[in-house]
Amino acid sequence: MSTQVMPRIDLKVGFACNNHCKFCVQGDKREKYGRKSFREIVSILQKNADLRSGVVFTGGEPTLHPDLVKLVRSASELGYSSIQVQSNGRMFAYAGYCQELIEAGANEFSPAVHGHNAACHDYHTSVSGSFEQVVKGIMNLRAMGQKIITNTVISRSNFRNLPQIAQLLVDLQVDQFQLAFVHPVGSAGPENNFASIVPRFRMLEKYLHNALEIGHKAGLVVMTEAVPYCFMEGYEDFVGEKIMPETKIFDAEGIIEDYGNYRIVEGKAKGKVCEQCRLDSICEGPWREYSQRYGWGEFHAL
Repeated sequence: MSTQVMPRIDLKVGFACNNHCKFCVQGDKREKYGRKSFREIVSILQKNADLRSGVVFTGGEPTLHPDLVKLVRSASELGYSSIQVQSNGRMFAYAGYCQELIEAGANEFSPAVHGHNAACHDYHTSVSGSFEQVVKGIMNLRAMGQKIITNTVISRSNFRNLPQIAQLLVDLQVDQFQLAFVHPVGSAGPENNFASIVPRFRMLEKYLHNALEIGHKAGLVVMTEAVPYCFMEGYEDFVGEKIMPETKIFDAEGIIEDYGNYRIVEGKAKGKVCEQCRLDSICEGPWREYSQRYGWGEFHAL
């Protein structure tokens, strides 16, 4: 039997964070788990270097790990061709720190932008000034010629502003943006902020499409995450799951060998209506928690 080569590992180096996002998928892990040691992380990098070409350093907030620059350098020395730092973007406001990461081998940066202005973004992060820092960070990285891939979590409080967020990202000259429907677990789970954070697909559809158009017309790579095809009519080319690389995740509780398979088997759900849809075989459906709360009434077969 041949071994399937997975091109990327997602390495959660720790769960401390200097933001406290209302929809944080990690929930209370910051209280439960410490950070992985330098030696532990290097061991993971070594064991996976021959089978995977990319690594994403994430968390929590990876820039809070005191050894991140050394870890990036280790990944580069081990031959990882794609080295991404997935961050809330606040530390990127310090140009010297960006330069250290770049010189160590980081070549992709994924800051998070959850609002079109400070009021919206800082509301989601629960930290005043975080918007100013992430914008400055993106400007620093752009001046240094780096590849910038942003992520925006779609929430009840920002979905109407998705076109303005898209325009901001165009103006900041990012390379790519992803609009990701909130995953209703952790801080946004049913027992926490679900009611105030999770919007309905039918409410956000037109704003999402408009935002995708703005980015696409400006020449950016744009995509969604966790938005079923029945809310992407005419925008099917932007469904991110079609092009997401196969990823092995090193999380606090253990290892997810294939995140794509995990999403389908455990993360998402399908309803009876999906069986009648011509795209059923490629659509992953919504997050399971969404359908458990809202049901299947707004979904339709294509």
